[in-house]
Amino acid sequence: MKKTVSHHPARRAFIAAATLVAATSAGVPVSAAFAQADSYPNRPITLIVPWPAGGSTDRHFRTVSKIASEKLGQDIIIDNRPGAGGTLGPGSMALSAKPDGYTVAQFPMGMLRMPFIQKTQWDPINDFSFIIGLSGYTFGLTVRSDSPFRTLDEYVQAAREKPGIIDYGHTGIGSSPHLLMEELAMNAKVQFNNVPYKGNADLITALMGGHIMAQSDATGWDKFVDSGDMRLLVTFGENRTKRWPQVPTAKDLGYKVVASSPYGLVGPKGMDPKVMKVLHDAFKEALADPRHEELMQQLNQEVWYKSSQEYADWARETYAHQKELITKLGLAKE
Repeated sequence: MKKTVSHHPARRAFIAAATLVAATSAGVPVSAAFAQADSYPNRPITLIVPWPAGGSTDRHFRTVSKIASEKLGQDIIIDNRPGAGGTLGPGSMALSAKPDGYTVAQFPMGMLRMPFIQKTQWDPINDFSFIIGLSGYTFGLTVRSDSPFRTLDEYVQAAREKPGIIDYGHTGIGSSPHLLMEELAMNAKVQFNNVPYKGNADLITALMGGHIMAQSDATGWDKFVDSGDMRLLVTFGENRTKRWPQVPTAKDLGYKVVASSPYGLVGPKGMDPKVMKVLHDAFKEALADPRHEELMQQLNQEVWYKSSQEYADWARETYAHQKELITKLGLAKE
C-alpha cells in the first residue's frame, strides 16, 4: 500500500506550526513566509565557502553545488570569504544574512572551537540552522620533494633537536590542520613553529616557494603529491588511504592523533523548515551523483551524510567536547 504521510492532517499541522515559529523568530509576516517557502528558490543562492578559491573545500563545494543547482533550478554562487581559521565567512553570515535560504555557508569544525579560543559575536549552535552534513577531510603533512625530511619521524626528530625552529603552515588558528599538529607535538614532546595562512591555496604557494618547511592540510595537495612535486609524510585518518596506502597514519606511527573534521551546510538561525528541506533534499541527491563520487575519490574524502536534525544534534554534542581539547592544548581564552 502506498503511504501518504505527507498529506496527513497532523503532518500538515506540524509543518504549518514550524513555519509559523521560524517566520515569527525572523520577523517575517506569516503570509509572506508561506509564500516564500512555496516559491523557493526563485533566484540564485549564495554559498559562502570560508576558504580561498582552488583548495580542496572550494573544489568540493563547486562540484556539489553545481549538481544541487540542477535539482533546484537556480544557480548557486560560490562566495569565497577566507579568514579566522574558516570562521569569518559563516560568522558574518550569522550576523547579517536573512534566514530566507538565499545565503548559506560551509560550517567547518573551527566554528565549534573558536568560541573557546577567543570571544565571538556569534553562538555556534543557537545562531545557525543546520541543513545537512556532507563530508570530512583526509588530512596530511606534506613537504617539497627536495626536502631533507623523508619521514615524519625525521621531521619530529629535527624539531626535538631545534625546538621552535622546524615550522609548518596551516589554515588558521583553531582549524583542524593546526590543532592536529599541536596535538602531535604535545604527544611527541616537541615544539613546532606554526605559521597560519588563509587557506590551502595560499599554503601550497608558500610551501612550493620555500617559505615554510611543511604544510598541514586537507587534500588540496593531492595532485602535487601524485606529480612528485611534494612528498606526503603522514595522513591522520583512522586507517591508511586507498590512494596512498604506502603512507603511514599518525596512529600507525604511535602519535595517537586521528582527525577527519566533518563539515556541512548551514544557514542563519530562523530558517523556514520547508526551505531547509528543499536545500537538504537537493544536496542529498547531489551526494549520490557519479560526478560527486568521482570528486570524492580525487580528494580521498568520504560522504558524511547527516539529516538536518542529526547534524544539529552532532554539532551540539561535539561543541560540548571541544572545550576539553582546546584546554588540553593550552589555547583556551583567559
